[in-house]
Amino acid sequence: MAPHKTALTGQLSDADLRLLRIYKKVVECGGFSAAEVELGISRAAISMAMNDLETRLGLRLCQRGRSGFSLTDEGAEVYQATLQLLAAVEGFRTRVNGLHAWLKGELNIGITDNLVTMPDMHITDALSALKERGPDVRINIRMIAPNDIELGVLDGRLHTGVVPAIKSLPGLHYLSLYEEVSRLYCATDHPLFGAEHVAEKQLANCDAVLPAYAQTPEVKALHEPLKAAASASDREGIAFLILSGRYIGYLPTHYAQRWVRDGRMRAINPDRWHYLTRYSAITRKGAPPNLVLESYLEELEQLTDK
Repeated sequence: MAPHKTALTGQLSDADLRLLRIYKKVVECGGFSAAEVELGISRAAISMAMNDLETRLGLRLCQRGRSGFSLTDEGAEVYQATLQLLAAVEGFRTRVNGLHAWLKGELNIGITDNLVTMPDMHITDALSALKERGPDVRINIRMIAPNDIELGVLDGRLHTGVVPAIKSLPGLHYLSLYEEVSRLYCATDHPLFGAEHVAEKQLANCDAVLPAYAQTPEVKALHEPLKAAASASDREGIAFLILSGRYIGYLPTHYAQRWVRDGRMRAINPDRWHYLTRYSAITRKGAPPNLVLESYLEELEQLTDK
């Protein structure tokens, strides 16, 4: 008895799948000529593909010639196996694509304080879109200082964060989100509240609250003329002291707007005493694949491109 011959060795490749798809179409069309139109390739190319497939399988799949087209017994078996294989491939594709549409897991995000009042609600809208795509996703937000956010992203405790773009760390990716305007404010009980124009000398005599967190050299230069009489670790602390009527200090315009609207704060020489802060979403370079994070970043990128 002749030993069993193993013709199909190695892994199935994309080229093998292409040959099987051509074979499936030829069988369903009942021959090479009818398959030409369906496949959009020449009869000669189809014939070459069939020869390659028969060589690859070590089997005679069909009879073709003047008598017409017909499958061999082996060809009929290969056709049924081809249907099963291509159905499995399509099922795999559908299932994986379904994972994109039905997200599960957590998103741990660190955010610098007081960004919720930004007019461009990129973070809020991206989180809403993420929840729409994955109702079972659990979102965990930590409101912490920028340095802690950077450390959390780098060591993996946080998937992503939003920080002011003061410096760039080599281990992080940055996606630009916002430009925030800050102005120098005083409150109703402060001596400068009713002043039309304030000279720099007047500012130097007023107690000021300075931020106790990192700033760019440009922002530090704007604080230098001020009389440092208090400090705060975040913008809410600065607002508390300004609203006491005893201090002046810088706040983002979107955050101060509620008190300006109510007549409790005003900007001092807004054309002179102001600065920009840029905010970025950060992620760790080389982090493990995370479909929840990738979906959130995709939503953020779409919003920032508008």
